[in-house]
Amino acid sequence: MPPQVNEEIRSRASRIRLVLMDVDGVLTDGKYFHVPNGQGGLFEVKMFDSQDGIALQWLHRAGIRTGLISGRDAESTRERARTSHMAYCYMGSTEKLPIFEEILADSGLKAEEIAYVGDDLTDAILMKRAGLAVAVANAVPEVKAMAHYVTSAAGGSGALREAAELILDAQGLWEGILRHYEAI
Repeated sequence: MPPQVNEEIRSRASRIRLVLMDVDGVLTDGKYFHVPNGQGGLFEVKMFDSQDGIALQWLHRAGIRTGLISGRDAESTRERARTSHMAYCYMGSTEKLPIFEEILADSGLKAEEIAYVGDDLTDAILMKRAGLAVAVANAVPEVKAMAHYVTSAAGGSGALREAAELILDAQGLWEGILRHYEAI
């Protein structure tokens, strides 16, 4: 069920055409594991939430693009982006503002048409610019304070799903999803 929000947040969410997000602490609980890869090196394993996954599919089907900007470079993240039909997948840099500006130029969108979901200080600079800044429940206090909306779910536990439902509902698309699954 989409969260109940005030009219200012609904208005912001109604304009969103692209949802960008951090990965560790947003799409995951922030933990990752290094396991042997068979060639003498290590492979990074992350746990992603399945309800976030279906939300990414719904956004894609609704024509709302998605993308990630992560400080860590991991094959598991790249695969999550690919299977989720993400339009943007930037990894390996904690300096996110130049990437955001590149995405703005590439997409042709205005900052107010972009939602950003974050949890830590490296996300703050983009949250100040995004039309809808979403902090996950486990975000640091400084990030929560600047967010337009703070999820009740923690990162890696459906926080992106909650943000997606908010956006889809504000755009009048949530009822169609419920009808599709014969939930109403």
